[in-house]
Amino acid sequence: MLEEVVKVIEKFVDELNSPQVTKLLSLLPQGKMLRSKLILEITNDEEAILLSAIVEMIHTASLLHDDVIDKATIRRGKSSLNSLYGDKTAVMLGDILYSKAFYELTKLKDPIPQIISNAVAQLSLGELIDVELSREFNTSISRYMEMIEKKTASLIEASAKSAAVLASLDPTPYAIYGKNLGLAFQIVDDILDITQNSLTLGKPSMNDLKEGKTTLPYIYLYNRLNPPQKAKLLSLFKKELNREEREWLLEMFKQTNALEEAKKTAKELGERGLEALGKRDEKLKKIMTSLIDRTF
Repeated sequence: MLEEVVKVIEKFVDELNSPQVTKLLSLLPQGKMLRSKLILEITNDEEAILLSAIVEMIHTASLLHDDVIDKATIRRGKSSLNSLYGDKTAVMLGDILYSKAFYELTKLKDPIPQIISNAVAQLSLGELIDVELSREFNTSISRYMEMIEKKTASLIEASAKSAAVLASLDPTPYAIYGKNLGLAFQIVDDILDITQNSLTLGKPSMNDLKEGKTTLPYIYLYNRLNPPQKAKLLSLFKKELNREEREWLLEMFKQTNALEEAKKTAKELGERGLEALGKRDEKLKKIMTSLIDRTF
């Protein structure tokens, strides 16, 4: 059914009657479509496909803006749109996708438009917090969790909650599941930035620290280092790492078990999400476990 979601997105874009937008969108590599998979596991009627297309457009728009903010040159193994056509083009395409998605969102029944639009506001607030946190090395776990809850988990939570509304199910447990899925997803992403190579990631490895993103593994690492080691870690913040510095970081992660602690946190969040459902939904359990155990 994901193919049907892609067709609806293409239809929405065609309705804009802009060959330039159609061309630019065709240059964007397709992602995992996690939000659509989640929606379609909860309910899979025609409205669910429409909701999935809207959410994917919103997510794509947020990534376009995110790449501009981060000055990213690679996205999913390909040159980012901002690196090819400039920041203005990337921002405008993001705005166009946001606007079209919100127009289509108004066609869905209440309270789905309110749920999704509020999530987009939270997503933007999360991006703002992320920018603020990047000014210096962040040692606060609570600030990090607040940021990823808004920036990543909010739209995944809203997707699950809206799908439950479409299916006439109690939306609360599905919202809790979606929130914890989003939190776990981001923590695993942050772990993979450290453990996987650039080819697997589709972007430079260990790039988070260079971009000023003090993710959960780095916070756990910092808390386990002695003062001289902490000073060295701080000296690597926002720095282009050489081979020796990368090797030092990997050795410190190995010695402190900071990566294992981050993985444990992701698993605990996943378990909370599944417990909220009150029943062992095998399809949603599979989404959660495969997300936590993934290597890319």
